[in-house]
Amino acid sequence: MSFFPKIIFQCEVEEYLTKVFRNNELITALGTQEAEKKYQSLLSHLSHPPAFTTVRVNTHLASVKHVKKLLFEEIQKQFKGLCVPVLEHPKLEDILLIPVIGPRLPKIQSYLFTTVLLNVLMISIFLCAVVKAGDLVSVYSDIEGKCKRGAKEFDGVKVFLGNGISELSRSEIFSSSGQLKGLGIRMIEPVYLSPSFDNVLPSNLFLQNLPSVVVSHILNPQPGEKILDMCAAPGGKTTHLAALMHDQGEVIAMDKIANKIKKIKQNAELLQLNCIKAFCYDGTKALSVEKREDKQEGPPFLPESFDRILLDAPCSGMGQRPNMVYSSTLKEVTSYQPLQRKLFTVAVKLLKPGGVLVYSTCTITLSENEEQVAWALKTFPCLQLHPQEPHIGGEGMKGAGLTLDQLKLLQRFDPSAVTLQGMDINSLQDSREDDLISLANKDCIGFFIAKFIKSNSK
Repeated sequence: MSFFPKIIFQCEVEEYLTKVFRNNELITALGTQEAEKKYQSLLSHLSHPPAFTTVRVNTHLASVKHVKKLLFEEIQKQFKGLCVPVLEHPKLEDILLIPVIGPRLPKIQSYLFTTVLLNVLMISIFLCAVVKAGDLVSVYSDIEGKCKRGAKEFDGVKVFLGNGISELSRSEIFSSSGQLKGLGIRMIEPVYLSPSFDNVLPSNLFLQNLPSVVVSHILNPQPGEKILDMCAAPGGKTTHLAALMHDQGEVIAMDKIANKIKKIKQNAELLQLNCIKAFCYDGTKALSVEKREDKQEGPPFLPESFDRILLDAPCSGMGQRPNMVYSSTLKEVTSYQPLQRKLFTVAVKLLKPGGVLVYSTCTITLSENEEQVAWALKTFPCLQLHPQEPHIGGEGMKGAGLTLDQLKLLQRFDPSAVTLQGMDINSLQDSREDDLISLANKDCIGFFIAKFIKSNSK
């Protein structure tokens, strides 16, 4: 069911993507019509939320069974008795899935409040009529960002998101006495219904997209090993790696932005994980060319220092959902490939012989995904592609010159692989759990994963 319009790109970016998804290899394999259908489906899916909210249980502190019971009780309380299931993923033993109910169509109210839709619904810019705190208002998204702040009329492209209670008056919202913080609109009838996780089991739960959880399982860190998370903020994968290791060993987390390192440390403390050491450092400079002091813990590191390395690389982020408008220029989109290769080169040198390197992105382009794999295999003869476990996404996309066997070893989460559909309570009750799990595996964010093993030979 297509409720929101397709994602909007800048013209040059749209032309670039059109070429990517109509490349010769893909057209030869699928045919022009099927390739175009798949591309258009992808654009529609990107503007819609995934079909499930994915919650990772911090198994370091609590069992999945115990947290599932507490979470189920919390959801029934929030949804006023509406019986929404909490599903355990059969291949990801620390994951719980909650279906997102919707789209629903509550009645539009007389007052309007619009927002810019980024990856989350934020940034108030428009409010018409004389609104007081406590008034019922309808929330819209100005998806092109053309509405002027404080305007009382707006005829541009907007999308209805639901109804809520205004926590502030119009004069308070548009006050010039500093930046506003806190809750502006408390949503009571959202188009898509998903539970709030604010202060809900904060030490036991971590909200994380499904493919992001898969990544850590594929790296498969073992107790006692030394692990590097090269681009770690905000720490979801870092803390997951530490939990999978039973907090035994060492997880080094790096990011070059100080505030993000602070967030990693906060998450590690909240989840009570002590084996994480976070450093503010540029990953492209993490290889030491000189002998280190014996007591030096942080970067730069000597060659072959790590048993396993996760490179969840900075990327164009086109796989994130929901996103109705993507504002980056083509220059920005194409700037990531060189940076990713610099980071990858450092990662290969820091990895021990026999070690595991997992490369991942949350984007849909060939240049940041399959082309990077083809480049890596050509540039580093010591690397071999390796099967991934679990493998619940699709195979790699054609267009980078990789063989069919190589594409099968890759894992691309492609939301266009499933028909866009809504879920209501009745359909949930009638659905088999296996079918819901299958839907969750496909209707998620766009994501890419490659796993390499470094051979013992020099």
